Amino acid sequence: MKSLEIILQSSKMIGSGLATSGLIGAGAGVGIVFGCLILAFSRNPNLQKELFSYALIGFALTEAIGLLALVMAFLILFI
Repeated sequence: MKSLEIILQSSKMIGSGLATSGLIGAGAGVGIVFGCLILAFSRNPNLQKELFSYALIGFALTEAIGLLALVMAFLILFI
């Protein structure tokens, strides 16, 4: 019975660690969004307000995916 509890606990740790790998993608995504924003500003500075609003939408969606990955890791770990 004790070995089954150890296997269950270690599986939870491994699963929550793998679920947090989504945060790596969110960090890379934020960098890509703002890198492309700077590139677009340099090509067409007249569209600064419109491009910035698009970048904020992209940032919010990228961070939402990262937060979902973090919540999923917490759910796996503590439930």
